[in-house]
Amino acid sequence: MNIKKGDTVKILAGKNRGKTGKVLHTFPKKNKVSVEGINVYKKHIRPKKQGEKGEKVEVARPLNISNVSIICPSCGKNTRIGRRREKKNVIRVCKKCDSPLD
Repeated sequence: MNIKKGDTVKILAGKNRGKTGKVLHTFPKKNKVSVEGINVYKKHIRPKKQGEKGEKVEVARPLNISNVSIICPSCGKNTRIGRRREKKNVIRVCKKCDSPLD
């Protein structure tokens, strides 16, 4: 999985196509990503104690990773990710401008 928590991504498909947001959580086993403020649905919560009211809470549902593309911080374009080795460390690199993403 090339996308990490904190990356800025652009949505490529679905009702939120074209929007950008920050990655909140990644789910590598399911190939899904949760993005801040995108794919938000309302969830109804029942009252747990007597006299308490139920409420509606907005929850961000995860998106499939194939519907998301990372945005390079230096060139500002959505891009693919390459890898480069520098002094025993492997870093992520933008394929368009060849600048490091980390």
